[in-house]
Amino acid sequence: MDLSRARWRKSTRSNTAGGGCVEVAGNLPGVVAVRDSKDPFGPVLTFAPEAWRGFVGQAKQGSE
Repeated sequence: MDLSRARWRKSTRSNTAGGGCVEVAGNLPGVVAVRDSKDPFGPVLTFAPEAWRGFVGQAKQGSE
């Protein structure tokens, strides 16, 4: 998968102490990519946009 056009953004839940950093690229057609910001050349997980929205929705419910 070509991720050269991915615009990565760091999660607002990531902390500034260097741990728990997640970056998401949602600008790619038909896919949402997720990576560890401390390892930008490491593995990337990809999800269908609907699956990603479902995951984020469930995560938000669990944090309330």
